[in-house]
Amino acid sequence: MTYLTNAASAAAILAAMAAPAFADFQLSDRYSDADGDLIADIPTDAADLLDPSTLIFAYTPVEDPAVYAEVWQGFLDHMSEVTGKKVQFFPVQSNAAQIEAMRAGRLHVAGFNTGSNPLAVACAGLRPFAMMAAEDGSFGYEMEIITYPGSGIEEVKDIAGGDLAFTTETSNSGFKAPSAILKADFGMEAGRDFTPVFSGKHDNSILGVANKDYPAAAVANSVKGRMIERDVVSEDQFNVIYTSQTFPTTGYGVAHNLTPELQDKIKDAFFSFDWEGSALAEEFGKSGEAQFIEISFQKDWDVIRKIDDANGVAYDCQ
Repeated sequence: MTYLTNAASAAAILAAMAAPAFADFQLSDRYSDADGDLIADIPTDAADLLDPSTLIFAYTPVEDPAVYAEVWQGFLDHMSEVTGKKVQFFPVQSNAAQIEAMRAGRLHVAGFNTGSNPLAVACAGLRPFAMMAAEDGSFGYEMEIITYPGSGIEEVKDIAGGDLAFTTETSNSGFKAPSAILKADFGMEAGRDFTPVFSGKHDNSILGVANKDYPAAAVANSVKGRMIERDVVSEDQFNVIYTSQTFPTTGYGVAHNLTPELQDKIKDAFFSFDWEGSALAEEFGKSGEAQFIEISFQKDWDVIRKIDDANGVAYDCQ
């Protein structure tokens, strides 16, 4: 897969908000979208449907997958009860590996991070339907540009001439959004005004700043908040020099070619899960989440597709 990423004006993104960004988003030729909801249709030929005895679940790449395997276990046990299937946690090391696993039929249920959701939908047939939210239904996170005290960086323009850590090119807050914002609002471009370095994950970028390996980094503040709550890092190790608008968070969905009955049961597992006293509540409550809510990729990811468009992102699903 090839990601074409030439940063463009964030002002253009904001100006485009009045018009939906539906027409330009297209799925890989291997999928159909007869109803126009921008996600792959469920195959109508029974021969193309999957009904696996074991469901494979993956959460977006994190620094320590073993921690999240434990966090998700209670939920996966619930999914097993609802679906009548064995459910296995699959640790992934990168967004690209996660997308390829679903595209190849090795991954059935997954949470894809904000920026990789459009790529997973277009190239892997992801059908996203859920997102974590607070008790009152509010959701989302902000992109922050962080540095460490004593770095000499007091504001965004001070990044010029040095390094800025991104996560991966598929990440919204870890690359796409800051690239657009830096060019539009500060006239700064990677390679010309600062040197981009890629850490691979938000956790790595956050730890890199905390350990003074990176002078600055663009990260999701929800990840930083959970790491602070787990005492992996501390608040006083960071200065925040920029905070963005709020973006939707990790989107959860299924492979398009699971049987309709199985897809319905998986959805039911998400929306019937009791968060109270769960490991999910303990971990994700650190960033305010308390439930799963239903989402529309067409509506809720409109701003993310606009950022992709403004950044010149194109998807090569070959």
